[in-house]
Amino acid sequence: MLNPLFYYENVVLALRQIWANKLRSILTALGIIVGVASTTAVIAALTGLKTKVLAEFETFGAARLYVWPSRPEGVPRNLFPWEKIRLKAPEAFALRDQCTSLKGLTPISETSLSVQSEAETLEGVSVSGIWPAWHATENRQVIMGRPFSQLDIDNARQVCLVNDLAVRDLQLPADPVGTHLIIGGRRFLIVGVVETITERMTGFNTISAELFIPHPLMEKFMDRDFFMRFVALANSPAEADDARAEITRVLRKVRGLTPGDPDTFRVQAIDQFIDQFKSIASGITAVAGGIVGISLLVGGIGIMNIMLVSVSERTREIGLRKAVGATPTAILLQFLLEAVTLCLVGGLVGVLIGQGFAFAVSQIPGAKLENASVPAWAVALAFVFSAGVGVVFGMFPAIKASRLDPIEALRHE
Repeated sequence: MLNPLFYYENVVLALRQIWANKLRSILTALGIIVGVASTTAVIAALTGLKTKVLAEFETFGAARLYVWPSRPEGVPRNLFPWEKIRLKAPEAFALRDQCTSLKGLTPISETSLSVQSEAETLEGVSVSGIWPAWHATENRQVIMGRPFSQLDIDNARQVCLVNDLAVRDLQLPADPVGTHLIIGGRRFLIVGVVETITERMTGFNTISAELFIPHPLMEKFMDRDFFMRFVALANSPAEADDARAEITRVLRKVRGLTPGDPDTFRVQAIDQFIDQFKSIASGITAVAGGIVGISLLVGGIGIMNIMLVSVSERTREIGLRKAVGATPTAILLQFLLEAVTLCLVGGLVGVLIGQGFAFAVSQIPGAKLENASVPAWAVALAFVFSAGVGVVFGMFPAIKASRLDPIEALRHE
């Protein structure tokens, strides 16, 4: 077994060789540097994006569930026409009254209508029909005035809520409660102002004026077969799975589906969206890693080439070492350690460049990647890959050096 001092001396020797031939070493390790820097930079950007998106998911609440109409796969469209699968208001009432695991549910229907105030007229304003439970399910509160009451829903009162951007765009008073708007040709009383969501999950600046009216009134603005979705809130995150099963059971019962019939709707929870996003992010990371891995392959070929040149240049030195008693194993390990050291130095430079890129990305205004950073596992993985490249591509030159005949090596000029 070789003395640990042997490894130390050879690593120091390798570092001296790198320092003595700085330009050649940099060019040799360039592939490793680019590969590691690219990999760590991609991972840093994805880490920042994942942190941002998951944080926004968490603000929605783990107890939230979404119900959508959905045509069964592999079934002819004529067997399940839109009229048969679309969600309807009576189904929302059934879920609200029969699902004990839910503490809130609202149907949501959306359209664009013309809106007129005393000072301004806007076309294509987003108008949503909701129930009072919408505030809890969407975690958006009234900051001025009052929310809808159940009487507003039951009596289909012509009242509305606006967000603060609607107040600005429609040139309404600072306190618009009590003023009127003409929405789609109908006169509505503003009863409250809803807080505006300042960031959207997509990251795009799609914030605009929003108006909300009681859902029964929305049905009067829509075609007969309009699109509707439900958003529900379970009693707690722990009951989300029970709530999903209960929604499925009640909807199947209301729709008269037999045990052999497929679901004509879809129930999804936030955790399902989180799992889907994590899966997509992992796939992107794997693909990006595979692409930049080509740089590591090119870098490895460069390492092998320079080590073969080094063996040729130092043939006489190898002969002298063997003549004074160096074993083939010692010679092999000497050149292998040099290759690994060169790769690790390249990996270190690559990680530093990747860290610099991560910091630069986190400072870009509007990029929303302030959490971009290189995780510890990525740094460790970079060094493991660098060492692996050194071992794989340094092995052949090291074996060649260890097999040199000492007499022939001493004769080499």
